[in-house]
Amino acid sequence: MTDKDKSDGSCCSPSRDNGVAVAGEENQNNQADVIALAGAGDDVGHEIVEIPGGKSLLGTDNPQVLADEEGPSRTVRLKPFFIDTTAVTNQRFAQFVAATGYQTEAERLGDSFVFKGFLPPDSYLDKSVAAAPWWRMVAGANWRCLSGPEQNTPIRPDDPVVHISWNDATAFAEWAGGRLPSEAEWEHAARGGLGDVMFPWGDQAPDETGFFPCNIWQGNFPDHNTEGDGYFGVAPAKSFAPNGYGLYNMAGNVWEWTAQAFKVKSLRKDIRAAHQGKTGFKVVKGGSYLCHISYCFRYRIAARTANSPDSSTTHQGFRLVYDRPPK
Repeated sequence: MTDKDKSDGSCCSPSRDNGVAVAGEENQNNQADVIALAGAGDDVGHEIVEIPGGKSLLGTDNPQVLADEEGPSRTVRLKPFFIDTTAVTNQRFAQFVAATGYQTEAERLGDSFVFKGFLPPDSYLDKSVAAAPWWRMVAGANWRCLSGPEQNTPIRPDDPVVHISWNDATAFAEWAGGRLPSEAEWEHAARGGLGDVMFPWGDQAPDETGFFPCNIWQGNFPDHNTEGDGYFGVAPAKSFAPNGYGLYNMAGNVWEWTAQAFKVKSLRKDIRAAHQGKTGFKVVKGGSYLCHISYCFRYRIAARTANSPDSSTTHQGFRLVYDRPPK
């Protein structure tokens, strides 16, 4: 089953609005904890590779989510660029926070979206997303407190940092000497030199019986995950086999922000209606550990969705590209 007739992207990345987000007291960073995290583990998030330029593909002639305007496929020309081999990790983000004192938007606003599977049953029902009730807005949830202060969720240094808004990602990029990729750069890197393929490893789709090339959902979403791929939530940034360019988790694990503005060109009224109110939204790519073919077939290279620049979730991260190798 595909998702061709579904148009609501809130299942993938819920967005803040004035009726849901709850302003809270500033969540002051515990500098000692941040410094400890910044120095822990291996800094796997700062390995970079060069991606060759030239002609590349953007989009697909076999769209699965029509409302997202995944197609048609077109040829684009790109300059060579450099890219992180993984999403930015907790350790690397902690280094940024330790150096600058930066507070994420989730910390400043006092809340962020958390998947219900990380919470006690029936908690925060009054803060659930109407179109996707498996999402809950949780006070105190942020990159250092993944499921809120009432849950003791460990922060592993080599996991991708999450609860990161587009504005947070661009602030980090400025500090790190990089930038967020364009959608075309992201797809070109994800293809790993394979050309017109559906996934970073080729065209064979993940299944639930033995082929687990990425971290997505197995079982019946959203209530039962068999964890066939070994993970219920986020996997380490450097996990599963890399693609042909040496990039990890370009499908599944965490959604990745791009620099691209999300725009709908279709004249179809139903498609335009599905994206009302998304002015200023940014394209996110790659899918996450919550994706499943039964409702959200967005872990394909050409798949895309959108979110507002101030939104953050338990499965939203990013990686950087660079015009020249960072010093």
